[in-house]
Amino acid sequence: MLDTKDRTLRPKGAEDVQAAIAEAGAAGRTLEVVGGGTKRGIGPVRADAVLSLEKLDRVIDYAPEELVLTVQPSARLADLETLVAAHGQMLPFEPPALARALGAKGRATIGGTVAANLSGPRRIRAGAARDHLLGFSGVTGRGEAFKAGGKVVKNVTGYDLSKLMAGSWGTLAVMTELTLKVLPAARTELTLLFFGLEDRKANEAMTIAMGSPAEVSAAAHLPNFAARCAPLKAEMAVTALRLEGFPASVQARAEALVGRLTGFGRVEALDARHSREFWADVREVAAFAQDPRPLWRVSVPPAGGWKAGHALGGDVLYDWAGGLVWLLSDDDPAQVRAAARALGGHAALYRGEGAAFAPLEGPLGALSGRVKAAFDPLGVLNPGRLG
Repeated sequence: MLDTKDRTLRPKGAEDVQAAIAEAGAAGRTLEVVGGGTKRGIGPVRADAVLSLEKLDRVIDYAPEELVLTVQPSARLADLETLVAAHGQMLPFEPPALARALGAKGRATIGGTVAANLSGPRRIRAGAARDHLLGFSGVTGRGEAFKAGGKVVKNVTGYDLSKLMAGSWGTLAVMTELTLKVLPAARTELTLLFFGLEDRKANEAMTIAMGSPAEVSAAAHLPNFAARCAPLKAEMAVTALRLEGFPASVQARAEALVGRLTGFGRVEALDARHSREFWADVREVAAFAQDPRPLWRVSVPPAGGWKAGHALGGDVLYDWAGGLVWLLSDDDPAQVRAAARALGGHAALYRGEGAAFAPLEGPLGALSGRVKAAFDPLGVLNPGRLG
């Protein structure tokens, strides 16, 4: 199972994963856990060997009538999206691949996406990746196999381990099987575009839209720099609001929303095809893909998201109605993190040299340490990934 040339373990199933982790722990070795490899650059991992899950790539069960999908962790995102789309369904959290933005080779997998808890523009309406993980099977850093959750929504008693695994970046356990909730895809969509708004005004428009009955499923603002970049190549800042559903409902809600936002200037509408293209570019941060500067992912309270463009040195793109800020900046990492904290949020370095995540401190740091000690006391899995 171990390729001695590149020190890579390639298990063929869950039992092999368990054996590899148990053997590593017993020998005092550490493992870097890899799926498609698109996110290996996020946080330096210092490990003795690589545990590649590339062979665990099967769809185990898909029940469209039950809205449930069970897969192995290295099933490719693109393949799963094609599979569920053929049944008129979707992965509701609109997962981003981010390969181009990260300058990474390979193809994004569902396991890595859930482990990083990555969600696209629809997160503000449908929830995050962790909200759609119904259950999973995994192996702890102790080499112990376990299961959590199941194939129905109301399946949690005791600790909700699905929520714990999503966002743990493979530092607690290796998921060998995941069960996800899928939803019916919208019949159509439409995106309203407002032009030339400065950041504060755009944030105000998005806040009004999100508080309206229009059921906005995505809200983003591209300031001048981001709007001018490929692929959009607009002449001025662009603020976008997406509506999804049945055609008649979408049209009626769009008209009502335009009426609420009459004070925000000229508005145009993108049809369904162009709307899908636009939000795919927002989801993948396409505007910043070719820029050589470090790329930061900054989470802040949405209502004050516009302040990030002024507090953080660099160029920004706002998603999640202002709650997610993609930042290009050459500023010192400590300054970026401090500015994010001052705004009530936090920053992670997704592309660039250095630690991706700031170490947790205080009570939260102590709690995180106890959780890590419970799942992986020897530090076998992804050492260094979370700082």
